[in-house]
Amino acid sequence: MPRNLFNLTRPELEEYFLSIGEKKFKALQVYEWLYQKRVWNIAEFSNIKKEIREKLASDFTLDLITIEKKESDVGTYKYLFRLADNNFIEAVVMLHNYGSSICVSSEVGCNMGCRFCESGRQKKIRNLEAYEIVEQILVIEKDLGLRLSSVVIMGIGEPLDNYDNIIKFITIINDSKGIQIGARHITLSTCGLVPKMYELAKLPLQINLAISLHAPNDTLRNSLMPVNKVYNIATLKQAISDYLKLTSRRITIEYVMLNNVNDSIECAQELANLFKNMNIYVNLIPYNETNHLEYQRSSKAKIMAFYDTLKKNGLNCTIRKEFGSKINAACGQLRGSMKNK
Repeated sequence: MPRNLFNLTRPELEEYFLSIGEKKFKALQVYEWLYQKRVWNIAEFSNIKKEIREKLASDFTLDLITIEKKESDVGTYKYLFRLADNNFIEAVVMLHNYGSSICVSSEVGCNMGCRFCESGRQKKIRNLEAYEIVEQILVIEKDLGLRLSSVVIMGIGEPLDNYDNIIKFITIINDSKGIQIGARHITLSTCGLVPKMYELAKLPLQINLAISLHAPNDTLRNSLMPVNKVYNIATLKQAISDYLKLTSRRITIEYVMLNNVNDSIECAQELANLFKNMNIYVNLIPYNETNHLEYQRSSKAKIMAFYDTLKKNGLNCTIRKEFGSKINAACGQLRGSMKNK
């Protein structure tokens, strides 16, 4: 069965051309057609000899994921994609005054089981291949007629649970002849798979790392996030500290605000004490409520009190701007609505 051409890094494509007795610079030509000129028909690669194009067409496909559903709100577009095996994934585009960002999915479903997450209800079916993540960007850019300036790997799935495909995806979109997303405009979000964090830290990447924490102590985090029973907060904090030393890159701590669960001043003080004098900043996230889960978002007053406590204790902190509150914006929500039909 032919491989998908979007699944190859440029070095892998160079190896392919060498294996068929051709010069490796042809990989650069193919990349330019795919990602610079956005021509997705191998027969139209006019600066490549016909017999080579025919060989490419026999060895590779350029099949794309398809848009099943699209919803929009002010500054936000939510996409539901159908994959070749009829599974569904999602991506969200957010338009900012400084550019546009996309939140991509990394798996079909998720095994992390975070209690407040819609994706956590939908068990993992399989990893996404690198091309299925790359194509989320390509198909949306074509649909909206724009180029996305930043990428967040924070949609359905745990990215570090699909480590090899995620690293390949980052390599392709970061390539100077690929989609050309700068490493510092790529953010990977993890719930804290500590061994993979150490692997990531050793790679020569300048991407941003975000940790989905959502609780300042083990008792509370155990109740919200099963992963904490494997890698508790002390273990995760050590990994964060080591990552900072190895990379010299600031880490984001994500903290979703759940009403009367993790939004007390006491929780804020614990969080401040936990990361005192570390090169992190906290992103407070107003919760996107769903019909299937019992959690509710914290009030604006509680969020501001939490924010003020962190700031008074010297932590850099932001409150995430809300996007898509009038559509199925919660991660996994649109896919869940399709599965429930």
